[in-house]
Amino acid sequence: MRLTRPLLSALTLALSVAAGHVHAQSLQELYEAARPYDATYQSARALAQSAEYRAAQAEALNRPSAALSSNLTRTDLDLPRVNGETNALNATASGKYTLYNQANRAIVSQARKSLLVAQSDLETAEQDLIVRVSQAYFEVLAAQDALATTRANKTAITEQLASAKRNFEVGTATITDTREAQAKFDLATAQEIAADNDLRTKRIALDQLVGRVGITPKGLVVPLVLPPVAPSDPEAWVGTADDTHPLIRKARLGLEVAQLEIEKARAANRPTLDAVGSLGVANNQGSLATTPGVTKSATLGLQLSMPLYTGGANENRVSETLSLEEKARNDVEAARRSVAQLTRQAYFGVQSGMAQVKALEAAESSTKLALEATQLGYKVGVRVNLDVLNAQTQLFQTQRDLAKARYDVILGNLRLRQAAGQLKPEDLLALNALLAR
Repeated sequence: MRLTRPLLSALTLALSVAAGHVHAQSLQELYEAARPYDATYQSARALAQSAEYRAAQAEALNRPSAALSSNLTRTDLDLPRVNGETNALNATASGKYTLYNQANRAIVSQARKSLLVAQSDLETAEQDLIVRVSQAYFEVLAAQDALATTRANKTAITEQLASAKRNFEVGTATITDTREAQAKFDLATAQEIAADNDLRTKRIALDQLVGRVGITPKGLVVPLVLPPVAPSDPEAWVGTADDTHPLIRKARLGLEVAQLEIEKARAANRPTLDAVGSLGVANNQGSLATTPGVTKSATLGLQLSMPLYTGGANENRVSETLSLEEKARNDVEAARRSVAQLTRQAYFGVQSGMAQVKALEAAESSTKLALEATQLGYKVGVRVNLDVLNAQTQLFQTQRDLAKARYDVILGNLRLRQAAGQLKPEDLLALNALLAR
């Protein structure tokens, strides 16, 4: 125990520094920073906004249209028997309102469905951003813990190396103990360098994602109690995904768009009826004007258009859209199956992670006891220096793996909600409860 206490104190101090509680940022805060900065999410948001304008363009087909045209001409004639000029000013206002056009109705409905598709894509992009920020956040924490345990392990090996050297000098140990401790120390130094570089890389990735520099994520509360998965039935998650997942919703909207495309193709063989009207004013002046002065005209009527023969284009277009409808229907089924598979995998991944955390917690307690027993055996001469070094390394590796397993479970819960189509920004508030204040 005389050797164990300084080791655990060094590890506790290292983890406390790595957690960075002072001026640290929460996961919710970093997500809010990433929303206006992340280019991928902003691209999806701009695309969704453009869909609103496309839908508004299609809605214009149900409204009347009007146009104004005007022209001014001057004619000069210089012939042997005719000599003179004419000045003519004409202005016409025309309007059109569709009374019956089945194709236009389908186009408007398709535009509305496409707007819902764009909103589904934006929801998918938002869920992806939540997971990317969370993953980068917990990767930094895991890298901090890995560096902390590596340094604590190096500190313990340094103490054991110094002890081996002292024992060798007084003749109570062989040179083998010193060389074994030196080899472990050199390996720990290399591992510390790699862990420090990995932490720098993870910090850069997180900084780049949220558009800030020098971010210090908050660590997990101690002791940590991981929330259970609710509901506990994987099929309940699958059933929810079938109703709410944006990818399934997008596939179903795609099927509806394909069905409207069939309606639009069949409408090409049907008549269209428009109400048309115009107002005209003409001012003719000059010696050659046939009707000098101002004349006015007005027209109002119905315009019927009926295709008679298109060379088979419309019929083949209908056949094409029927095949595309079958494709869209299969796309819906493929989306449902894919989402169900990913949801089940995510669920069992979380359950496996929870079991792994419990096993590693038990392993941590066991390795602590094993280290204490090995140190005692070393003192009484039944254990060698290498046994102590291996026991110390095993303890710190277990603590590092346990910390990473906890982060994986938390991230796995987010991925499960994403797989089921339930992930919302509000879910990050629940995660903030697991972080240190």
